[in-house]
Amino acid sequence: MHWIRVDRYYTGDPEQPDVVHQPVMCMHCDQAPCENVCPVSATPHNNEGLNQVAYNRCVGTKYCINNCPYKVRKFNWFKYAENPKFDYHENSDLGRLVLNPDVTVRGRGVVEKCSFCAQRIQEKKLQAKLENRVLNGEEVKPACVQACPAKALVFGDLNNRENAVSQNMTNERNYYLLEELHTLPSVGYLTKIRNRTT
Repeated sequence: MHWIRVDRYYTGDPEQPDVVHQPVMCMHCDQAPCENVCPVSATPHNNEGLNQVAYNRCVGTKYCINNCPYKVRKFNWFKYAENPKFDYHENSDLGRLVLNPDVTVRGRGVVEKCSFCAQRIQEKKLQAKLENRVLNGEEVKPACVQACPAKALVFGDLNNRENAVSQNMTNERNYYLLEELHTLPSVGYLTKIRNRTT
């Protein structure tokens, strides 16, 4: 199960093409086509601009998968919860380390997608509340941002004009995938610049 896909594109000379890699995850669209087709309202939009999945409501109709133009939603065919092959995790302390305690173990038959690690966002929000301060969006590091060695992914608050995300989004190199569909995604990309000497 993966929540981010890395697409490869080739450009230039077919004998020696240039390769461009593009990470594609849930775009968290403001006009998300996946939200209005769910018959049980399991794909809500929260007030922070994130497209969520209510796993306990999802019945696996896969309408949202079919309606997503970015093809980033995945159907969970695996039975992680209450699986006899994974029974050891309930019986020993070592086995419990397999599961992340901050993430709900979903059952088979639900639709999965990137949530920008909602549990990490919530953790930082609670920490800022305990410290009686305003949350700085750059404090939150989703797993993809934390794991990327090239620092190609940036996460933050789009409403804060001081942080790197807002500056990248107003950069003239910024573009959105399938912008002509007018889904208003929250994920933007910067065009690649190659510095070549002739």
